Amino acid sequence: MTGGGEVLLEGPRGRRLCLELAMELDPDIRTMVFRLGYDLDSGRGSSRMTLTMGYPDDAGAQPSSPPAPPVASPSPVNLAAALTALDVTGVGDAHVQGALERAVDTARYWQEPDGEDVLAGLPVIREALLRLARSVLALPGAQWWTKERAREQWAIDWRPAADPAPLPKHLPLAEWGQRERAEEAQAATERPSDPHAPWSGWWWSVPQGIVRTVGRIPAALNLVEDSLGWEVAAAIPVRGAGRTLEIRTPHDWTSLCRRFPLEVTASRRHVWFNTTGRNGRWVIPDWELVAAEWDAVHLTVLGYLGGAGRALHVDSGTATVIAGWDPDSTIWLTDVAREWEGPRLTWHRAGQGEPWTQVP
Repeated sequence: MTGGGEVLLEGPRGRRLCLELAMELDPDIRTMVFRLGYDLDSGRGSSRMTLTMGYPDDAGAQPSSPPAPPVASPSPVNLAAALTALDVTGVGDAHVQGALERAVDTARYWQEPDGEDVLAGLPVIREALLRLARSVLALPGAQWWTKERAREQWAIDWRPAADPAPLPKHLPLAEWGQRERAEEAQAATERPSDPHAPWSGWWWSVPQGIVRTVGRIPAALNLVEDSLGWEVAAAIPVRGAGRTLEIRTPHDWTSLCRRFPLEVTASRRHVWFNTTGRNGRWVIPDWELVAAEWDAVHLTVLGYLGGAGRALHVDSGTATVIAGWDPDSTIWLTDVAREWEGPRLTWHRAGQGEPWTQVP
């Protein structure tokens, strides 16, 4: 995959990937991002705090010299200059995979974006990240980011294969639709119309409880939004026949919403206002209707990085969000996915951030 890096910088997750990569390559950039991200974070001084430690000359004694003046905070212009001068010749696939994992792990669609996401969205920073984004898209390890759904898939059960559970039973989408409409009707009656009101609620744009699969193991074990920090996982081999719709770009998603809109304004108003800053009408695909044409829908990695977590225009006054859908994962809308021949594989890690290893 080659071409301009603009597509990677269109979405907050793609921008975060580039910023995370820059921090890994340059400790000075990491320091600047930490300080600027703190200044821009909505939780500054409350949910997010910094600590300063002092060391007296002797226990309980005052320092013999006056404390050093505080170091001046860097500016976005300073950071942009450092990003522009960054040496990208040493960027490798392992660096990019780690940055992708951190970009996915920091996604949140139920509150304001963190300071680093806000920072990466500033025009001066986006422009400075463009050269790095182009380098990323040219790497061999990024070429699979546009690939369609692989024939062999894996469903993840977050417990060992020695404690097996069957492949989840397909949730009838008629039942899902009834629940969504009931939630929307209740929210319209009970929740305030002011998007600033402190109210939470559903934030997903894909059905929960249906079969979901991934194409790459163990890479996918670290590409999970809102992870609960699992340390044991069983990978179940799955194959499914039928028609697969590929979401390669934000346009693919908005086209789907335009054809099969389901109103979710009241139930998503507050959480999606928090994450995007947009106040208006919201829709998601009516998955029950989508299932009449498609058996499965696959979100490519690049489709995720360019589209997830931002307000996407559907039509005049209406927008949508890709939320709660991991990159390179497939949702199965009809009952065609089956556990396939071959053993379930158990994977384990010693703790969050540690590598996954296959258990014999």
